Amino acid sequence: MANLKLNLKHLRYFWSVASHGSITKAAETLFLTPQTISGQLRDLEQQVGGKLFEKDGRNLVLTETGRLVFSYADEMFRLGTELQDVLAGHTPGAALTLKVGIAMVVPKLLAYRVLEPVLHLEESVRLICHEAPLVDLLADLSVHKLDVVLADSPINPTLNIRAYNHVLGESGISFFATPGQAKKLSADFPASLDGAPMLMPSVGSTLRRDLEAWFERNGIAPRIVAEFDDRALMKAFGERGTGVFTSPSAVERDVLDKYGVKTIGQTQELTERYYLISAERRIKHPAVSAITEAARSKLFV
Repeated sequence: MANLKLNLKHLRYFWSVASHGSITKAAETLFLTPQTISGQLRDLEQQVGGKLFEKDGRNLVLTETGRLVFSYADEMFRLGTELQDVLAGHTPGAALTLKVGIAMVVPKLLAYRVLEPVLHLEESVRLICHEAPLVDLLADLSVHKLDVVLADSPINPTLNIRAYNHVLGESGISFFATPGQAKKLSADFPASLDGAPMLMPSVGSTLRRDLEAWFERNGIAPRIVAEFDDRALMKAFGERGTGVFTSPSAVERDVLDKYGVKTIGQTQELTERYYLISAERRIKHPAVSAITEAARSKLFV
């Protein structure tokens, strides 16, 4: 093992497969055939003396050895790209980079408030945000394409992903409508929502289930006008008077300012909890530490 000499070409092919999550996608990026990539991976596994990937259904999952090799390869090729920028006369941007995955169900205004502290750190940080379904983000987190994931639910323990939940806090729910609608509905809230036009999160979402259970407990049957995966789109419909919509009370002032609506009422019987999910048990990245400290001390209070 002391005389181990890694082939950097093989290492780059491995890094590309791990980054993209499949041999086929890596082959397309590298303009090679999947057979060529597979052969190079086998050669690299012989060099390191162990398997780098294992099959999980149709997916490739990094082994312990694979995760170790990837962590070094990712740093090597990131620094290589930075060196190219410097030699080309470009400043390499921020000294720190934070790659954040944002689950699609997380409200955009809340995501901004959670991440805002990063923009005010003394040390410049380049923030890279990627929005996608939570399951896709967790897959990217598992191969270190992301540093953290912002979500409204903890990682499912049944998933074969080594990751840790960090609770940021929780918020009650506020109900909003245009000023004219809100004036009519706020006097007898929440009973006033019975029969009122309602914009709802999509079926299957945690908030949708919680809202339906809350309506039932309170004997309320709103008229559901539309359902949305994207809560920013739901708010856009709401500001045009299509129906009542909800948002976390933690960002109530932001919603009022941005959409020109009024608050009908609030409830603490309904809450949404938010998490940062990381591949590390202890948070070491200074930008992530700033996020968690600000969220717990200022946003969710």
